[in-house]
Amino acid sequence: MKTRVAVIFGGVSVEHEVSVISALQAIQNMNKDKYDIIPLYISKERVWYTGEELLDIENYKNVTSLLQKAQKVVLTRDDEGRVVVQKEPRPRFGKSTLHEVDVAFPIIHGTFGEDGVLQGYLELLNLPYVGCDVLSSSTGMDKVIMKNVYRDSGLPILDYLWFYSTQWTDDPMVWTEKVKETLDFPVIVKPANLGSSVGISKAENSEELEEAVDLASKFATKIVVEKMVQNMTEVNCSVVGDYEHVEASVCEQVLGSDEFLSYEDKYAGSGSKDSGASKGMEATNRIIPAEIGDDKTKEVQELAKKSFQLLGCSGVSRIDFMIDKDTDNVYINEINTIPGSLSFYLWEPAGKPYKQLLDELIQLALKRERDRSRLMFSIDSNLFSLQKGGGSKGSKTK
Repeated sequence: MKTRVAVIFGGVSVEHEVSVISALQAIQNMNKDKYDIIPLYISKERVWYTGEELLDIENYKNVTSLLQKAQKVVLTRDDEGRVVVQKEPRPRFGKSTLHEVDVAFPIIHGTFGEDGVLQGYLELLNLPYVGCDVLSSSTGMDKVIMKNVYRDSGLPILDYLWFYSTQWTDDPMVWTEKVKETLDFPVIVKPANLGSSVGISKAENSEELEEAVDLASKFATKIVVEKMVQNMTEVNCSVVGDYEHVEASVCEQVLGSDEFLSYEDKYAGSGSKDSGASKGMEATNRIIPAEIGDDKTKEVQELAKKSFQLLGCSGVSRIDFMIDKDTDNVYINEINTIPGSLSFYLWEPAGKPYKQLLDELIQLALKRERDRSRLMFSIDSNLFSLQKGGGSKGSKTK
């Protein structure tokens, strides 16, 4: 019997379109002999859909028309305790259940998909799912928490400070002075919980800092300002595994058009018909393997594995690094717990075809479910039966 895999994509995120690309790439490469694949698309209006129409990327050029053809659904548990894809609204007559689901495969980048929100819902459904759990997802998504964890664990990160956008609004001069004193210009300003370089900009003086914070504040309430490495090499490395075993991919050297890799650099590619948005992160200008030497490659790979396991990650992640060419120091920039294109292009040069990578990710999800099935999440007791007239007073005694 085939394993029934629900691939969840789209979502309420600035990376919505990138999610569609990544998900369709994955679906096209899954082993159809082992898996029955159920596409579950979440629109920007938070409505869930399924249907064969969702598998053709050309259909997304007219989303309104596409969704008129697709079937509205919900992912829920039925009366028998099975996780099912059910028609929405539920018909009064006839069959309402479309599919049973054995495992979910979230491929939503950014907010409400990569930050632990969707993972929490899947936990409540008691449905095994691919990738990081709630804690590692939320920690990896929030750059402030992530940096705090890495810093306190002795992993190399750049100097930074952070504040809420309301704190900046209340007294921008105070924060401008803190930036000057703590970091000095130039700096990079980022929303704390977005990916794909959205809302990120450089500031070389106070005026540009104000503009950069204003931009970042459109996407997040928490803002990160970090020291900028002016003479750097951007290097990425992917990791596959879990808390017990991990392996690192080959490294890539990313070639951006500015001091940092922009959204356009990542997903617009060279603009040719055969590159760009239809290929996702695969279209980015890059050198594989990175031309940084064997010793530096090993250093990056070891840091990638440590940063992955330190957060308790599972599945596949991509860790982005900066190498300061002046000092030769390596710094962790961020971790992407659902990376664009699932970083398959970093595994194929290492001898792991995309189909094999996807199979390993699904098996890791099922392994975690087996591990967790041995844990106790509740106890067989009824606290109310132990009460002797206490009622709503709880443990309070007279």
